Amino acid sequence: MKNKLRLDTAAIMVLLMLCCAALAVPVVLYAPQWLLAPVIVLAAAVILIAVNRRRVRTFIARNLSGNVFGGSKVQYSLAQLPLPAFLMSGNSVLWYNAYFKDSVLGGADAVLMPVEKLLPGLDMAVCSRPHGQDITVNGFRFTAYASPSPTSNGASIVYLVDDTFYKDTLDEYTASRPACMIIVIDSYDELFTDMKDSEQAHEQEAINRLLEEYIGQTTGFLRRVANNRYIAVVEERHIRRMIKHRFDILDKVRALHPGGSLTLSIGVGHGGKTLAECQEMARESIDIALGRGGDQAAVKTLDGFEFFGGVSHGVEKRSHVRSRIIANALEDQIRQSDSVLIMGHSMSDLDAIGSAIGVLRMCKMCGVPSVITVHKGATLAGQLIDLFIKAGEGDNFIEPEETYEIITPKTLLIVVDTYQKRLLESQKIYEKCQRVVVIDHHRMAVGHIDNPILLYHEPYASSASELVCELLQFMPTQGNITPLEAQALLAGIMLDTRSFALHVGVRTFEAAAWLRSRGAQTADTKLLFNVSKAEYEARAHIVEDAYIYKGCAVAVSEELEPGMNVVLPMAANDLLTITGVDASFVAVAKNGGVNISARSMGALNVQVILEPLGGGGHLTMAGAQLKNCSLEEAERRIREEIDHYRANQSASNAVPVRKP
Repeated sequence: MKNKLRLDTAAIMVLLMLCCAALAVPVVLYAPQWLLAPVIVLAAAVILIAVNRRRVRTFIARNLSGNVFGGSKVQYSLAQLPLPAFLMSGNSVLWYNAYFKDSVLGGADAVLMPVEKLLPGLDMAVCSRPHGQDITVNGFRFTAYASPSPTSNGASIVYLVDDTFYKDTLDEYTASRPACMIIVIDSYDELFTDMKDSEQAHEQEAINRLLEEYIGQTTGFLRRVANNRYIAVVEERHIRRMIKHRFDILDKVRALHPGGSLTLSIGVGHGGKTLAECQEMARESIDIALGRGGDQAAVKTLDGFEFFGGVSHGVEKRSHVRSRIIANALEDQIRQSDSVLIMGHSMSDLDAIGSAIGVLRMCKMCGVPSVITVHKGATLAGQLIDLFIKAGEGDNFIEPEETYEIITPKTLLIVVDTYQKRLLESQKIYEKCQRVVVIDHHRMAVGHIDNPILLYHEPYASSASELVCELLQFMPTQGNITPLEAQALLAGIMLDTRSFALHVGVRTFEAAAWLRSRGAQTADTKLLFNVSKAEYEARAHIVEDAYIYKGCAVAVSEELEPGMNVVLPMAANDLLTITGVDASFVAVAKNGGVNISARSMGALNVQVILEPLGGGGHLTMAGAQLKNCSLEEAERRIREEIDHYRANQSASNAVPVRKP
């Protein structure tokens, strides 16, 4: 009956409109002046309605918002509800109670106004859920709940719970949670030992002033607990600000010495349940920051690590005391074992195999059975392994699968040239061995081996072979390395330093000189870097197709023929010889994924660029392996990370530096 009445009313309205239009036509044709009066009246009516729109809306709201309307008990109950509530249909407000008018509308009326204008962001689908929806109106924070209508065209009731006080209290509680910072002056002993007392005091005072000003901007405190170590406790809100500004204190301290010899490392722990938990997180953060070479901040939360900075080379340590201590401790661990397995990273190179050969000699000097486990069909050091096989020492190299049955609780695993679990030659060997020793020079990354009984990790070193050379020098002179083994170690050093061109220090040349005295021939070592004509042509093709993007040479290539993996790093090295290139990135398709090799001259930290892609390595040398990824996608992600790194560089350079 109601629908029939609506149809009749609509039909009558249409007929009236048609009649008016029909009468207007002859009037316009024969006496248009007669339309003047109706037009004036119509315009006056429109103006009157526009002027009195607010009054009309108030009149409608007053009549709709009464306690009794047509005997409806529903409206009466909602009007007395001690919460802001309103009734909406479609996107329009039909009715609201006095609490809604006062707290949300500020005393104004909004009948028939769009809901989006009154409550921006209101989503009925979210409001209908048990937890409701958080919305903010006029500085008040509400949780909106809705009772959805049974039909899409029906009305819905929405009521608001004012929990501004509780939400503000929660935000203040979260922002005021304590966070712990551990600040360390990198390589303090090496930098300050040769200084006069007055110079030391001047440098220390400059650092103290910067740190006091930095922490003084917060509500926390700073305490110096050692010559090179500070502890600070600040609120969570200030940690967020430091992260936003990417710990600009690193740039200010580095600017004290333009050469970059004076740097800080910062470990941050926040988000823990207790202050003790935050302190433990800060300790883990500072350990990994120092393990990555220093000059950076590592922030640990419950979700993982974030890194900021890391643009400087590690400062070389001149003392050999630690090498002697590690050599003695390693000798004890080897003698306590019934067998030793030596393993590098997957797709091993000359440094991994060379350092493994040096460790193998240490095991032989201790009289303990030992072997190097390596995939001979998946290595970049095939020529070096072939050289030892021809010399009758092929039994020293076995496939990882052949070691599973010989592992015992007293087996010692020595990992060289890597510190990451996912990059190991064999994950299964690592999981089966209960005793692990790590010798590595790469900057530490997330996912590192966290349970070694002995760790020799020096990011300043040029290569793992250099570290092994220093350990060998503290072993007994009798029965020390052979000329062939010395050649293998020299090859590892030459690979990672690009023939002593990059990332070398005094100790690097000392190790090379010691190897030369043990019979290593540089000419013979250079032959290990020779490539075939096909490999040379493939390398030239990759270099030819490269392009320059923001100071970085980028090259991509389809999958190479089997056995040509050495082309990837060689092409990356060749691209660095181009004028204006700070870093190079070479991506080659491999088994449905993409392998990436990156090199730099030190102006860019390629490790930081490749870490978001799951890679790692060193400041001047890094790599990554992307699974189930196309070349186009890999190229896009490389460019995105270069953009991100360059943007951070610009932000760091824009930080004003105050001279002490």
